[in-house]
Amino acid sequence: MTPHRRSAAALLLAGPAVFLLAEFVAAAAWSDPPYSYTHHFISNLGVRGPAEAFGQAIDSPLAWVMNTGFFLFGLTILAGVATLGLRGRRRWTLTATAALVAAGGVLLALFPGTGADDTVGDLHGLGAFAAIVGGNVLVILLGRAHRSLGVSARTGKALVALGVAGLASLAAFMAVVMSEAGILVGLVERAAVYPYLAGLIGAGVAMRNRRASLR
Repeated sequence: MTPHRRSAAALLLAGPAVFLLAEFVAAAAWSDPPYSYTHHFISNLGVRGPAEAFGQAIDSPLAWVMNTGFFLFGLTILAGVATLGLRGRRRWTLTATAALVAAGGVLLALFPGTGADDTVGDLHGLGAFAAIVGGNVLVILLGRAHRSLGVSARTGKALVALGVAGLASLAAFMAVVMSEAGILVGLVERAAVYPYLAGLIGAGVAMRNRRASLR
């Protein structure tokens, strides 16, 4: 594996790790009442509060941790894709999609969402949409580029499946939000986010274990 490809793999692994660690730390600090991964929105972790949105009380003691995680996640993934060393149309397509993810992460970090119907809320919602759509599409594109990345066709199919599952879950998440029922909304949101995080981790691992992955 070339040095730049090794760096790309490390960055694709680091991005989701930063996101998940920031989420865990911020959630652990939210103890009164305890933060719920199945009930609360991910974005709530980035709002210091006290506030309320969609019937949920919001007051994240370590909001800055989650917002830092959003910010670093997006930029790390963009850096990872930019250093893959691909050429031609595939390079620009992947880089543009990663830039969408990065822009989403930056918007999430700079405009914490409280559900308010204002410019800040609109920008936060735009950031969330960009990050989720961009992340799942990016994983699909990485899967389709498995030969260029030097990973197995099986890995490529798994990445595509994860991205498709994430996009399908995004549709379900939007339906739950619009219904205002609020039933397991945190779980459904994570069903749209975690697949692309898993896909990025899978791509990074497969690239690092290139010889074992090729079949």
